[in-house]
Amino acid sequence: MNEIYLIEKREEGYYELYFYNSPALAYYIQKIPSARFIIRDRCWRVGLHDRLFVREFCDYAVKRRLASAVCEVGDRVEVLGYPDKMPDLQYPITHLKLQPYDYQRKGIQYMVEHKRCFNGDDMGLGKTFQSIAAVSIARAYPCLVIAPATMKVTWQREFQRFIGKQAMILSNENRDSWHRHMETGTCNIFITNYESVKKYFVSRVRGRTTVKNIVLDKRAAMFKSVIIDESHRCCNDTALWSIYIEAICANKEYIWLLTGTPLVTSNEDFIQQLKIMRRIDDFGGVARFRERYCQGPDKSSNLYELHYRLWESCYFRRDKAIALKDLPEKTRQYLTVDIANRKEYEFAENDLIRYLIEYESASDAKLKSAARATAMVQINHLRQISAKGKMNEAKQFIHDVIDGGDKLIVFAFHKSVMKEIMDSFPGCVSVTGSDSQEKKQEAIDKFQNNPDCKLIALNYKSGGVGITLTAASRILFIEFPWTASDCEQAECRAHRNGQKNAVNCYYLLARNTIDERILEIIQKEREDSSVVTGAVNDIEESIVDATLKHYKRKHKI
Repeated sequence: MNEIYLIEKREEGYYELYFYNSPALAYYIQKIPSARFIIRDRCWRVGLHDRLFVREFCDYAVKRRLASAVCEVGDRVEVLGYPDKMPDLQYPITHLKLQPYDYQRKGIQYMVEHKRCFNGDDMGLGKTFQSIAAVSIARAYPCLVIAPATMKVTWQREFQRFIGKQAMILSNENRDSWHRHMETGTCNIFITNYESVKKYFVSRVRGRTTVKNIVLDKRAAMFKSVIIDESHRCCNDTALWSIYIEAICANKEYIWLLTGTPLVTSNEDFIQQLKIMRRIDDFGGVARFRERYCQGPDKSSNLYELHYRLWESCYFRRDKAIALKDLPEKTRQYLTVDIANRKEYEFAENDLIRYLIEYESASDAKLKSAARATAMVQINHLRQISAKGKMNEAKQFIHDVIDGGDKLIVFAFHKSVMKEIMDSFPGCVSVTGSDSQEKKQEAIDKFQNNPDCKLIALNYKSGGVGITLTAASRILFIEFPWTASDCEQAECRAHRNGQKNAVNCYYLLARNTIDERILEIIQKEREDSSVVTGAVNDIEESIVDATLKHYKRKHKI
């Protein structure tokens, strides 16, 4: 038995009534003269002049037990969300290093209680934290995390940060021995990426790639829980990794799929993800799901009913509009990535080292100064090579955001990076030093006011100050600027008056590159609570000096 949700739209002159698909309720509401079913919104609409009929209908439904109650709510979000109905966390959390917000407590409880479910919270609401807390509270070890390659190190750091546990990233070095750590109790959390699932967990495939034909590595059976981050990457049932993951999850007690966008194109996108969770039978199987929820030209039908059933069984989501009161105003995430041009980077790095060795013994002050200037040029060259090596990951991140319907701000330093972004995303607008003031303002206005304009690319000097970009709440930094001040200024293009959402800042950090040195300096500035405001040359020299010291110490120059 379900509830009837009643919304009074005084200005519009009608009521909206929502209830779970019920032939009896549908039969009786049609007796109201002005009642009309609105297909787009999946609700019944009745004119305010039929107020008495609406009251009689609601009273009759409760009296005859066709509905458990009538809930008068103020907004459609309250009907479709159910966030306030989620029970609070019932387990002790003394082992968590951070206290969860109220909405996170409810999410953790849902995940532990339902065991196999989606966490569909909006981006920036802490799906990672809730998942790690759920693993810890449920003692769902050993745990396997499958995430995008750019997020592996982030997951490793977050396990340490939130519950003090060391997680291991699977690699070629530990491919044959990682399970020993599980057996000896030294590690029970393991992380891999989508592209590597087959390498680590599939022994062979007998013929066509189906779940039945997959022979798994015996070690795959050791896991009690599986976390699948950005699970919308599994919505295609023909993608090989989604089939491998379904096989791996076949008998797992806890399966948690994390995604703010479980649907990419239509309700069909749910099917493979529900199969991975072993929840598709809750909806009558694949054929029944398609018949009931994948009809029409857009392959999406009975939306309200599906939403209700998902919430009841294996899905929850809170939008920022609901949970924002619990959020910090701005968050930063550092996404560690491997560069695609490692050999090119190492060649340039070795060239810098040879240069340092050659000039280290110089005693003349002018020669020392010239050496520093040359080193600065070479370090800038390293930064450019590092940025070039991150572009594949950057473009994937951009696609994930804008394909999901959200706007994104991208900051870069070098012209070559800006050009590649513009070439890869034709609808992107830009603010650069070569643009006229009129063109800059045109780009800003288009991004702010045109809902179809999803992406804007800026360099730090031209776009980092003096403009407002509150149409977006997500910022991607492909390259690091020289200073913490530059970071703050760039972040404040979105984090300023007029912004209604929490701002999420994502920095791409290239592993084992100059990025790590620059980040150390920026973080030191922030730790000292003194954002550097001096001349750019002074800051560049401090980074050069720090980098030179690093290479001298590392190579004993």
